[in-house]
Amino acid sequence: VGVKCEAGVFSTALLYGCLALFTSILHNVFLLYYVETFVSVYKIDKISFWVGETVFLIWNSLNDPLFGWLSDRAFLSSPQVGSQITSPEVVLKRLQALSRNGPLFALSFLAFWVAWARPGLQFLLCLCLYDGFLTIVDLNHSALLADLAVSASDRTRLNFHCSVFSALGSISVFLSYSFWDKEDFFSFRLFCVTLAAFSTLGFVLVSQLLRRRFESEVRMRQDEALILKELSVGHAPLTQAEKPVTIGEYLRQLSKHRNFLWFVSMNLVQVFHCHFNNNFFPLFLEHLLSDSISASTGSILLGISYIAPHVNNLYFLTLCQRYGVYHVIRWLFMLKLGLSVAMLLAGADHIYLLCIFIASNRVFTEGTCKLLKLVISDLVDEDFVLNRRHQAASALLFGMVALVTKPGQTFAPLIGTWLLCVYAGYDIFEREPVKDSLVAVPAVASGAGTPPLRLGCFYMLVFVPITCALLQLTAWSRFTLHGRKLQGIKTQRQGTQHGHLIDVKAI
Repeated sequence: VGVKCEAGVFSTALLYGCLALFTSILHNVFLLYYVETFVSVYKIDKISFWVGETVFLIWNSLNDPLFGWLSDRAFLSSPQVGSQITSPEVVLKRLQALSRNGPLFALSFLAFWVAWARPGLQFLLCLCLYDGFLTIVDLNHSALLADLAVSASDRTRLNFHCSVFSALGSISVFLSYSFWDKEDFFSFRLFCVTLAAFSTLGFVLVSQLLRRRFESEVRMRQDEALILKELSVGHAPLTQAEKPVTIGEYLRQLSKHRNFLWFVSMNLVQVFHCHFNNNFFPLFLEHLLSDSISASTGSILLGISYIAPHVNNLYFLTLCQRYGVYHVIRWLFMLKLGLSVAMLLAGADHIYLLCIFIASNRVFTEGTCKLLKLVISDLVDEDFVLNRRHQAASALLFGMVALVTKPGQTFAPLIGTWLLCVYAGYDIFEREPVKDSLVAVPAVASGAGTPPLRLGCFYMLVFVPITCALLQLTAWSRFTLHGRKLQGIKTQRQGTQHGHLIDVKAI
């Protein structure tokens, strides 16, 4: 039965995409200003800052599987037939979580911009609260991608709308420059309150619209189940419920899921590369391009690197519909490798090539990240079929992927600063040259006019993506969930859950 569009105005995909807007307008501003606010405005001390970041790192890694398990543990066991949970009921559960936690997420965002406790304590509490609510919102929103649709074309369309609205959410970054003034914080606080109010209102309204759409479907399914029960059709009183699956059993099941293991291996490298680009993008601009381009050109490059991944993803998604997600991601890895090798051969003196490479490197890397939700949704289908689940545990699988891959966020600055010290002889904390660097002696001995720091940054810029691309191509070649196998998995899931899946015609 198709899901009818209320008043024929808003499609399910459009409303699903709107939820990404209400998250991104807040999260982009948070990423840009939270450190500067606590360091320059609230004057947090160094020890409190690092203690807060360390606790945040642990909490950030653990809360994804924790909330995923709390959300989906009921779906792991197969209860008796008469008590089956249908997909519309699961969708309603996700939407109720979004309508409750979306406004709380916006409220936790506001907690950063008003001093209400000692800086160290406020920093720790704000980070943990904000990331907790962000995780709940993101997990349920991502899980809806796997719960709303099974076919690749429907999921691609849902992701397409997410990319459009995420790109619109980047506008908050550009608007924020007009209000940011660390000497006079009042106008920036008003700006943040406006964003939070818009986000809160959006979460409530859109969740309500989607909930009304699926409540009618749930009522219809319940009426059908009641009639069948009265006729004793589909009722098996002698069938006993299976024991609930424990977290240990679930982890053992995941350890045998080969495609999951190859995917998280590839994704760990991808998360590392994305955060490496984010952490060292300003450094590359400063030491590779600052002498040759104006400040306005640098800001344009920075703006392009934030918005272009969302816009570019719209094109990638059309390619996914034609060729499949697996092949598009593989081509992006090969493109990353080819561009990096070409830049290495061209050298550090071609300024326009450097500008294009620095921007495109970040754009293609972020673009790849935005396609991976489609792959995780396919893994949800395979997990459902392999372990004969009654209902797909989508939020839990998204959480387990995050648990394994989020350490890449920590490895990025650690490995990056070490490489900077080795290749450039530059200690980012001491800001003094290191004697035993790999480029200091050769650069001087060869008579080349390239300073060691600039040459070291160039080597980092090209060798990191080359290494990442080679590792990812190796892992991705072992990933088999594509083509006929993927189609077979989807057919089995649709066959097993026949009568309990949503047919999202309104997408």
